[in-house]
Amino acid sequence: MHRRDLIALAGPALAAAALPARAAAPSPPGYRVTWFDAATPGSGRVGSRDVTAAGDGTIWFCGQRNGTLNRLDPRDGGIRVVALGQGAAPHGVIRGPDGAAWVTEGGQNAIARVDPRDHRVQLWPLPARFANANLNTGVFDPRGVLWFTGQNGVYGRFDPRTERMDVWEAPRGRGAYGITRTPQGTLWYVSLAGNHLAQIEDPETGRVRVLDPPTPNQGARRVWSDSAGRLWISEWNSGNVSVHDPRDGSWRTWKLPGQRPRAYSVWVDPSDKVWLTDFAANAILRFDPKDESFLAFPSDRPGANVRQMDGLAGEAWGGESGTDRIVRIQYGL
Repeated sequence: MHRRDLIALAGPALAAAALPARAAAPSPPGYRVTWFDAATPGSGRVGSRDVTAAGDGTIWFCGQRNGTLNRLDPRDGGIRVVALGQGAAPHGVIRGPDGAAWVTEGGQNAIARVDPRDHRVQLWPLPARFANANLNTGVFDPRGVLWFTGQNGVYGRFDPRTERMDVWEAPRGRGAYGITRTPQGTLWYVSLAGNHLAQIEDPETGRVRVLDPPTPNQGARRVWSDSAGRLWISEWNSGNVSVHDPRDGSWRTWKLPGQRPRAYSVWVDPSDKVWLTDFAANAILRFDPKDESFLAFPSDRPGANVRQMDGLAGEAWGGESGTDRIVRIQYGL
């Protein structure tokens, strides 16, 4: 496996300050919404999308349009910009066991690592056979191996210790999208075009088991595990949120409120509340499985298009790809 190191691209000259954060209109009691500008001087359109906590109070977010990974400090709205390389178009970012940011870098068809200290970029391209995989999302298994999806019909793994990469064709072809790990250590992904949930049943061989949600042609887009190992799925085509419990094989489904909802992302917070984004409603939704209620947090600008969410205890985060902003919802206040 050939690695490429991009040291100069992460130099101090790329550090910049964003405009000050701006709080939203009044929120429901116990909640506070704040938006942060993702663009920096001269950055052009950022395309702020997937986000993850960096572990020190800052937030990583992908700039899919300008080929960057960015580190937002919510204390002052400052942003550190890291260029990922020529033609970069990052999709997903997660924090690895080593504390680094790991990026599914679709533009260069590579897995990228950004060091949390000096922001040095390392790239590991996929094998030539899997050119243009349209890399999507990643997750680490309990052994520290990165598993990832590619929407053009692939899934794979990369072991940072050995730099070995294995890639397989996904069952049913195109569509492999969101991926998650349960507290029990099992790995699951969903297929948007393939309309299914899949378990990576054997991490040694990569063997996959396919499960069909109860709603046909639902467009399963993202998946996240709760603390019990139940799998919550955002369904793009149907506008549903569904949950599958591997312990008994059961499914439950709820329609998002409003006219023709489009459920894009799903994130389950540490209290097992389910956060979703609805493109049609231009809003983030919080779903409480206990009383089956939805609470909406609309954006104050049209076309927010919040992509994948993530967060930590007391804070839900998302990237407004349509407005070049990052949104934070503080809860339990």
